[in-house]
Amino acid sequence: MIAPLRSRPGAVALFGLAALTPLVVRDAYFLDSLVLILLWGALSAAWNLAGGYAGQVSIGHASFFGLGAYAAALMVTRFGRSPWLGMLVGVVLSVGAGFIIGFLSNRLKGPYFALSTIAFSQVLLIGVSRWRGFTAGGEGIPVPFRPGFTTLGLGHAAWVYMALAAALLCYSVEVYLERSRLGYRLAGVREDEDAAEALGIPTRRLKVLAIALSAALTSICGSLWAQYVGFVDPTYVFSVDLSVRFALNAIIGGMGTALGPFLGSILITSLETYLRATFSGVKTGFAGIYLIIYGTVLILVVRFVPDGLVGFASRLRARRAQA
Repeated sequence: MIAPLRSRPGAVALFGLAALTPLVVRDAYFLDSLVLILLWGALSAAWNLAGGYAGQVSIGHASFFGLGAYAAALMVTRFGRSPWLGMLVGVVLSVGAGFIIGFLSNRLKGPYFALSTIAFSQVLLIGVSRWRGFTAGGEGIPVPFRPGFTTLGLGHAAWVYMALAAALLCYSVEVYLERSRLGYRLAGVREDEDAAEALGIPTRRLKVLAIALSAALTSICGSLWAQYVGFVDPTYVFSVDLSVRFALNAIIGGMGTALGPFLGSILITSLETYLRATFSGVKTGFAGIYLIIYGTVLILVVRFVPDGLVGFASRLRARRAQA
C-alpha cells in the first residue's frame, strides 16, 4: 500500500480481521454480512474521494454504480463474455460520465451541484427502464451463476477476499490523497476554491479529476456487487437512496478520512441487518419499527459526533495523552 500499514493500526486491525475471518468462520450469513460491509465501505470510500477530499458532495453517485452493474451484467447475459470485460467497459463509461458531469457542473457549488448529480442519475434510470429490448427495462437482469474466477462465480469465502481487494484499492487511493501534492491541492479546493484558484491551482481540472476517479472506483464496486447479488434492478442501482447511503457511511465514519467510510459501513450495515432481522417480522407486530430505531441512532450519531467516528476516536486519544 501507499503508506506503511504499521503506521495505521486501525486499518491493520480492520482489514486483518476481515482477511482472517473466512479461515475460522464457515457461517454463510456472517460471511455474507462481511462481504456487504466491505463492499459498502469501498463504495463509500470511492464517494469520499469526491465528497470528502474535494468537497464535491454528490447525491447521484448511484449513476456510476448502476453503469458498472449493468455493464457487467449485460456483458454476461447479452454477449456471453466475461464480467471482467464488463467491469472494464463500466469503468470507461463511468469515467466518461464523470468527465461530463464535472465539466457541465464545474461552476455549480453546494446543493446545486448535488441536484445536478441527482438529475443525471434519474435520466439514466429512465433511459435504462425504457430500453426494454436491451436492458429488459424495469424487469431487471438476472445474472446466471457460473462457477469459476473468470466468471466471478465464487463462494462466500472467496467473495470476502474479492470485496477486501476492492476495499484495499479504495483505501490506498485515499491514503495517497492524504499524503500527496494532489491531495493537498484538492483540500485547498475543498476549503476555499476562490483562494485556491488565486494561488494558481487548476481548480476546474482537479474537480473533474476527482469526480472521474471516484466514478471509476464506484463502477468497479458496482460490477462486483451485480455479480455477487446475481440480479440488477434499475430502480435500485440508480436510486437516490443508494447515493445517500454512500454519503451517510462517509459522513458518520468521518469525511475526508481514509478509514472513516469503512467504520461508517460497519456501524450502519451491522445495525441495519440486526434491526431488520429482529423487528421486521410481521408476527412480532413491529413491522417497520426497525426503520425508526435506525433513523434515531443515525440522528444521535450526527448530532453528538459531527466529525464522525474517526474524529471522536482522535479526541479520545488526545484526552488520554493530556491526562
